[in-house]
Amino acid sequence: MSLRSVPRRLGPRALRRPSTCPNASQATHRVMPKWQTCRNVASTPTAEKVLFPGALNSEFTNTLEFLRPSQNKAISTFRILDQYGQVLDKERGLDTTDEEALELYKHMVCLNIMDLIMFEAQRQGRLSFYMVSTGEEGISVGSASALNPKDTVFCQYREAGVFMQRGFTLDQFMAQLFSNVDDFGHGRNMPVHYGSHELNIRTVSSTLATQLPHAAGAAYALKLQNQQNPDVEPRIAVTYFGEGAASEGDFHAALNIAATRQAPCIFICRNNGYAISTPTSDQYRGDGIASRGAGYGMDTIRVDGNDIFAVRTATKEARRLALTDGGRPVLIEMMAYRVGHHSTSDDSYAYRQKVEVEDWKRRDNPITRLRKWLESRDLWNEDNERETRSQLRKDVLAAFDRGEKKKKPKIRHAFDDVWEKITAEQRSHIEELKDILTRYPKEYDISQYEGGLDSLEELLEKKK
Repeated sequence: MSLRSVPRRLGPRALRRPSTCPNASQATHRVMPKWQTCRNVASTPTAEKVLFPGALNSEFTNTLEFLRPSQNKAISTFRILDQYGQVLDKERGLDTTDEEALELYKHMVCLNIMDLIMFEAQRQGRLSFYMVSTGEEGISVGSASALNPKDTVFCQYREAGVFMQRGFTLDQFMAQLFSNVDDFGHGRNMPVHYGSHELNIRTVSSTLATQLPHAAGAAYALKLQNQQNPDVEPRIAVTYFGEGAASEGDFHAALNIAATRQAPCIFICRNNGYAISTPTSDQYRGDGIASRGAGYGMDTIRVDGNDIFAVRTATKEARRLALTDGGRPVLIEMMAYRVGHHSTSDDSYAYRQKVEVEDWKRRDNPITRLRKWLESRDLWNEDNERETRSQLRKDVLAAFDRGEKKKKPKIRHAFDDVWEKITAEQRSHIEELKDILTRYPKEYDISQYEGGLDSLEELLEKKK
């Protein structure tokens, strides 16, 4: 007789009603959150709803009615300042000081100036690639200012403002853009792929949306650390992405695991209207990206990305929610029009009219809106603007000049940090490269690399 066919007798313990399901007997020592609790009874004569495991708290209805998103009101967009820089709710306030507001403004202006200079530098052939943040400065600078410096951040590629707000210097920007000896990545990444262990910002990856599951995993690890170290200030994970990245499978996987594991993670979407040349009308039919957060059971809000105060307020509250009841994920959809081209490899006027871009640039953007607020409080004027922009431009150009003149990283870094000890295959590659560089000095100018050929010899000697 097969073991599967042996009848099992149910003892008295097996008939006891579990307090939670499923696997209630295994959950003796932990309290299940309310959203996971359910009854083990299918129904009662007077029940108005059944707690189906897959859809808790769904009420019965005898009306045949399909949900039609097109007939529902769109998710509202939170803002504090209108486009004229006026506070809409005087009672709420701005939760900032005049000094802090001035610092935020200068960071956005500095980022804008750096973008203009580096974009032109790429057009001159002085670096290979660049991406601007024009029109989206308020999202990166504003959100970063509302986070704890110890929170770990996973950026996409348009978050230079996050780095700047956290203390990434102009020299460090230039080191990465020019891949010089001071580049933290030793010249292994293409431009705008910044990273800083000191500032708790993970290195940017070219692959679209891969930072999202990384952030979800990091948030779950931080949740465990927060539980195991109650005396240490709790941390969260934060990740940024565009609405185009939300079309990737990694987006859905990340939100789902963060929601089911209740990981303290803030997902910040920059919905700027275009995924390279693809407008949002061709990307999705639902109500933006915020509607997806609700679908995954996450606290969600849509925010006016041109309003840096709204960005800061929403991010602060999202961080508080992320640490509530042991942790939970939060999705913020930041709305801002992408004024610049997608990158230096893109000509956006091939798929949108220039008048559309100029209209957005003139009508409303985060820098102009904050400036109007500062001027209304007599904290800023035209003289301040002219002097500040002149000085910031000098600072950026000085860092540009220093970064461009420095040598490239040692050639050996092309082989470093792969294996603890050099392999036989690596050794053959190093020796072959050294031989080629030695035999063809006119074709390969290695004088621009720190250490020249000696760095390869050092690597071979060190790893023996």
